[in-house]
Amino acid sequence: MEVESWNPDWGELNESNMRKHLEEEGFNVITYSYSPGTYFSEHSHTIDKKDTVLSGKFKMTALGKEFILGPGDMLLVPAGTIHTAEVIGNQPVISLDATKY
Repeated sequence: MEVESWNPDWGELNESNMRKHLEEEGFNVITYSYSPGTYFSEHSHTIDKKDTVLSGKFKMTALGKEFILGPGDMLLVPAGTIHTAEVIGNQPVISLDATKY
């Protein structure tokens, strides 16, 4: 697992462009807003999922590693991967939750 950063060649970093990029990769996309202090304990998904951040900071742990996602960052979490997620800092996280079936 590796953090992928927004590529300026994809256009300005905004919800519309990020959604378009993810949909072109074959993902279904839902936008979420998470308040400061939000924490998701260890869990996994039955499908591949890409967590993306439009604003704020999200800390994810998986496979013994810690990943800090800021604006424009994306992390592919393969199906079955046990992980946690947490909003860090005082800003809410606006996230595009991308899933592949």
